Amino acid sequence: MKETTKNEAGTTVGVLGGGAWGTALACAAARAGHRVLLWAREAEVVAAINERRENPAFLPGIPLDPAISASGAIGDLAAADLILLVAPAQFMRASVSALAPHLREDVPLVICAKGIERASGRLMSEVVGEIVPGVPLAALSGPTFAHEVARGLPAAVTIASDDIALAEALVADLGQPTFRPYASDDLIGVQIGGAVKNVIAIACGVVAGLALGENARAALITRGLAEMIRFGRHRGARLETMVGLSGAGDLFLTCSSTASRNMSLGKALGEGRSLDDVLGERRSVSEGVWTAEILARLASDAGIEMPITEAVAELVGGRTDARLAAETLLTRPFTREEI
Repeated sequence: MKETTKNEAGTTVGVLGGGAWGTALACAAARAGHRVLLWAREAEVVAAINERRENPAFLPGIPLDPAISASGAIGDLAAADLILLVAPAQFMRASVSALAPHLREDVPLVICAKGIERASGRLMSEVVGEIVPGVPLAALSGPTFAHEVARGLPAAVTIASDDIALAEALVADLGQPTFRPYASDDLIGVQIGGAVKNVIAIACGVVAGLALGENARAALITRGLAEMIRFGRHRGARLETMVGLSGAGDLFLTCSSTASRNMSLGKALGEGRSLDDVLGERRSVSEGVWTAEILARLASDAGIEMPITEAVAELVGGRTDARLAAETLLTRPFTREEI
């Protein structure tokens, strides 16, 4: 890894992905003193960023720092000193495969997508590691809404890597008073928190859409955290990660506001709308839809009890409706409160 320091001349952060979160992270990197090159597949996004200093398609109303430029040529990211991978989880394999021929082996890749690959059941670090083995790898996750990060409102995240020195170097590179990263060496745990919370957020949205009340939502968040801990424990994640920023912190935020794409989608389903209709009117991705079924399958194969995840998988898979999914959870046998 090239040693970088804040405001060092020539330091460039690459961002692979021009959606709301990619644009918000570009804003955070620019505030940390870096030049930022953002790659987007949409020509109109590239043009708007370079000509209007805005991304109206995904993050309207947020003026962008002059230090941020955009390109539609993925090879241009070869000039970056570190690259944030912000492509949606189900497109991560294709995006990194396209990037791979242009990569220098010493450039750190930071996974910023939250999900599990639907086709393989792999975490994003496993997908990226398969494509570019040996490249320095980390993951960034935590309780963040893109529009708040882009505006510079305070937020805290976890940056994790199996190489704690890399995580700490990335914290130094990206940290600032209003964007506060914490270093961790639990790469697996940080990714599991981000993936599971999206599924639980859909369930919380269903609770809101069915008008089941705040008591029900609080109970669901708490039991959802138990599911996250169970799955994380199975995969070797640490408990402190599951109850930290990238686990419980992200879960609480995502399940508490319809500013969350996953919760708002669940609310629409609870109100009786079809999944196809909701997805058809959105440009942004609700990762929980694509994670739910593979997460439920992985849990079932491992003998891990995750009833909320199972109910969401049945719902987004079209095998039940919102009211029946809620009834299934409410009529489960009474048991002890255990994780």
